[in-house]
Amino acid sequence: MTKQKNDIFIQGPIPPSLIADVIAEHGSKSDIGAHSVFLGQIRADQVRGKSVQAIEYSINSELAVLKMAEIRKAIFDNYPVTCMHVCHSEGLVQVGEICFFVFTSSAHRRAAIGACDELVERIKKEMPIWGKELFEDNTHQWKTNR
Repeated sequence: MTKQKNDIFIQGPIPPSLIADVIAEHGSKSDIGAHSVFLGQIRADQVRGKSVQAIEYSINSELAVLKMAEIRKAIFDNYPVTCMHVCHSEGLVQVGEICFFVFTSSAHRRAAIGACDELVERIKKEMPIWGKELFEDNTHQWKTNR
């Protein structure tokens, strides 16, 4: 199966090497003066006396690709960004692991930071992504984004 441009999902946690590679590949681009990075990590939240051990993410892939294309276009239309990279986990991610990576680049910091912030907020609010919080006692609950 070929990954589409707006398919941002990978199975399991996001490897630190992927993040490092994205950052490193921008070192030779002389029109970029700023980058903004967001990393989402699984927390060991306490819910009703139980500790979250992992989150299992489910995605409606077909709708997600369409929605990501819409969000991507809006960000490029609203900010003078040079590039953006987005990666979100699908499947099981343990406490302490990275599940969400957003990277934006621009000639100036305000555009990079603004674009990154809007991307994070829109993806969390609009994308068909569901997280099932798994507890140490083998129970679960569906996560609500804050």
